[in-house]
Amino acid sequence: MKTKLEVKGLCYSYHTLAGETQALLDISFDVGDGEFFVIVGPSGCGKSTLLSLLCGLIEPEQGTISIDGMAREDSRAAMGYMLQRDHLFEWRTIFANVSLGLEIQNRLDEKAREELAGMLDTYGLSQFRDAKPGQLSGGMRQRAALIRTLALKPDILLLDEPFSALDYQTRLEVCDDISTIIRTQKKTAVLITHDLSEAISVADRILVLSSRPGRVKDVMQVSFSPEYDRPLLRRNAPEFSFYFNELWKELKSHE
Repeated sequence: MKTKLEVKGLCYSYHTLAGETQALLDISFDVGDGEFFVIVGPSGCGKSTLLSLLCGLIEPEQGTISIDGMAREDSRAAMGYMLQRDHLFEWRTIFANVSLGLEIQNRLDEKAREELAGMLDTYGLSQFRDAKPGQLSGGMRQRAALIRTLALKPDILLLDEPFSALDYQTRLEVCDDISTIIRTQKKTAVLITHDLSEAISVADRILVLSSRPGRVKDVMQVSFSPEYDRPLLRRNAPEFSFYFNELWKELKSHE
């Protein structure tokens, strides 16, 4: 598999009047083109900080980030960022919300409108095109947020616990739905989550971070039989409990 994203020796610290807090220490990993890569670790280990570094919101103190073999700052690859909350604007219709990024970039032409209409239809939101976000369920809102992100045709999707604000049943359904959409579109995705079952159900590989400062403890390969091709199906696979126990042991070791 061709490498899409490569991180080498990444370090980052937060500086305040009270002193320095090291968040990440010597982080190195790679993500293949079209791979679904998941990052787990204890609360406060620097997972969200790592995503902020990957997309350029903050700069590393040490280390490098490369995309398609080029330094991130020189790469023309587009990043899509999906957060815990959908951040839909309540005064805009669903179509106006999903087209917002294209509108800002002056790319909302007739072809783009047709593509957005097609995505709304494919992902079950066409009948809510003229509805306001408050008329949609939490899962439907997250689907709209994904369409808004995919509309910009990102090369890499960064997902910061995008299902955590949903109730448990909706979370399972939306995770299954959105993860399947991402795989169908063959997008490279990096997801952070504190939910080990969720991580195993969607991942090709799982990176395990230590407690702060976050360091790479392990990278676990996840593989299921072809019939378990969706997150909800994976949860019923014979291998699922094995992966869960291995991941749990790795997180709890040397805590």
